[in-house]
Amino acid sequence: MTTTVPPGDEVPRGGAARLRAEIACVTGIAVKTVFALALLPLAPSLLGTDPVLLEALRGSTSAMASGGAFARVGEASLVLAVLAPLPTLLFVTPFFWWAGRLWGPKAAATLGGGHPKAEKWAQRSGAHLERFGGLAVALAPFLPVPSSFIYAAAGWTGMSLRRFMVFDLLGMLSWIGLIVGLGYAVGHPAVQVAKGISHYALVITIAVVAIAIAVGVLGTRRAAARATTPTER
Repeated sequence: MTTTVPPGDEVPRGGAARLRAEIACVTGIAVKTVFALALLPLAPSLLGTDPVLLEALRGSTSAMASGGAFARVGEASLVLAVLAPLPTLLFVTPFFWWAGRLWGPKAAATLGGGHPKAEKWAQRSGAHLERFGGLAVALAPFLPVPSSFIYAAAGWTGMSLRRFMVFDLLGMLSWIGLIVGLGYAVGHPAVQVAKGISHYALVITIAVVAIAIAVGVLGTRRAAARATTPTER
C-alpha cells in the first residue's frame, strides 16, 4: 500500500505533539460514541414526534427513514430531513481518517474493538482504497465492511483530508438520500409505525437501558474470566 502523505497533512512523529494528536483523535471518536449512547433513551419518543430532530442528534437510519415518511405526509420538510443528519454523520469521519494517518493499519485493532474480523476488514479496506481511491470512501456506507475501516484506510494510504472530505460528503448525501427516499416512498404506514413506537416510548426505553446494562455486565464478566484464566504454557 502507498503511504505518501500530502503536504499539510503530516502528523507529528513523536514527543508531546504526537501525544496530543493521539489524545485528540481518540477523544473525538469517544465523544461521538458517548453522545450517541447518551441520547439512546430519547430515540423511541422522538422517532414518532420529531424525527428530523432525532436525525440531527443521532443520524440513525430509523430516524432518517421516519423523517422521509413524515415529509411524505406533510409533517416535516424533505430538505431538512436530508440535511439534518449531515453534521452528526460527518463529525466523526475525519477522526477515523486521522486514526489511520496516525497509526496506519494498526488503527484497525482499536476500531475493531478486538473483533476477530478486524484484520480482515483492514486488509479489505486498504485493497478497496488502492483499487477505487476516493470512490471507495463515497461507497463506504454501502460496502460490506465497517465504514470506519474505509475511512481509516483513506488516512493510512495517503489520501489528503480535503479529498477525503469531498468524497465523504458525496457518500453521506447518497446514503441519507437513499434512506430518506425509502421512508418517503413508504409514507403513511411508516409514520403510523413511528408514532406507535413513540406511544410506547417509556416501555421501549426501559427495555433498551436494561439490555444495555445486561450487555455491559456480561462483557465485564467475560473480561474478568479471561483475566483470571491461567495461561497455558
